[in-house]
Amino acid sequence: MYDNILLPTDGSESMDSVLDHAIELATVHDATLHALYVANTASLSDLPMESSWENVSAALRKQGEDAIKTVEEKAGDLLVETTILEGSPSREIVDYAEENDIDVVVMGTHGRSGVDRLLLGSVAERVLRSSPVPVLAIRLD
Repeated sequence: MYDNILLPTDGSESMDSVLDHAIELATVHDATLHALYVANTASLSDLPMESSWENVSAALRKQGEDAIKTVEEKAGDLLVETTILEGSPSREIVDYAEENDIDVVVMGTHGRSGVDRLLLGSVAERVLRSSPVPVLAIRLD
């Protein structure tokens, strides 16, 4: 049923339960796990002019490499495809799913509610609304 499972990750410790779900699903279905980190460059437009784009970009890339490495280590013998992208996380996740024959997206949600959700939106919610494939959203504590 599932040959390609997409796991968008931000590298946070709260992703452990999401990672466990994705690994279990990939193991049961003998699927490839696609680990995706999206450096949220869409939110960097408010940086002060004196900020060095190269330093910010390097820091985001390092964070992404660490997040991907965690997935690879925990996945053990599973086949893991890794990708680091820059842009709007929800848009990049949906585009990746469309372009890479993904069968299901397994992702976390921070459980944001109320005014925060209305003002800020949620990556998980935007992916749920626009994904061409099913999305398994795991609530994070």
